[in-house]
Amino acid sequence: MNFALERLKFDDILLVRSKRIEDTRGYFTETWSADAFLKLGIAARFVQDNQSMSRQPGTVRGLHFQLPPYAQAKLVRVLHGAVFDVVVDLRVGSPNYGKWCAATLTSDRSEQLFIPKGFAHGFMTLEPDTVIAYRVDTPYAPASDSGIYWNDPAIGIPWPFEAADTTLSVKDSVLPRLADFASPFRWERTDVVEPV
Repeated sequence: MNFALERLKFDDILLVRSKRIEDTRGYFTETWSADAFLKLGIAARFVQDNQSMSRQPGTVRGLHFQLPPYAQAKLVRVLHGAVFDVVVDLRVGSPNYGKWCAATLTSDRSEQLFIPKGFAHGFMTLEPDTVIAYRVDTPYAPASDSGIYWNDPAIGIPWPFEAADTTLSVKDSVLPRLADFASPFRWERTDVVEPV
């Protein structure tokens, strides 16, 4: 199989590693296959690809999500540079509600992070000119665009850069704290299905 799967701190957050074929020219890797991902337990049907570039290390984008009925699952990878990639569980009733987990994603490794609906997502860049690409299973819906403040002390994410050394948008700087957010997401207990 061209993909390997690792479950992170939360079973629902999946780190997918792609097999690389390398030679003197460089490498080739498959980044997505509907059939292969379905065998890994990822049934999302992606409908839109997005890409961002952040010039400065310490740039924060997030913590973002879309509200139902336009909630999005995401498949995130780094094309250039590196990020500290974070998700926060927003599913009311989940044993992990309000908790975070993270992975460092780099362009040097063939890895992607799958984030299902019901999680806030964000990242902090670790290198200059970092480029992120991600697929979503629901198109962008401006009226459903939402987020949680990136540095909420109640969540307690240990970001790699101090707040004074970060760059973020005006929009992200005024997002609500978790305590001020009435989450529409609900946790449904499911048995974790191991990939084939």
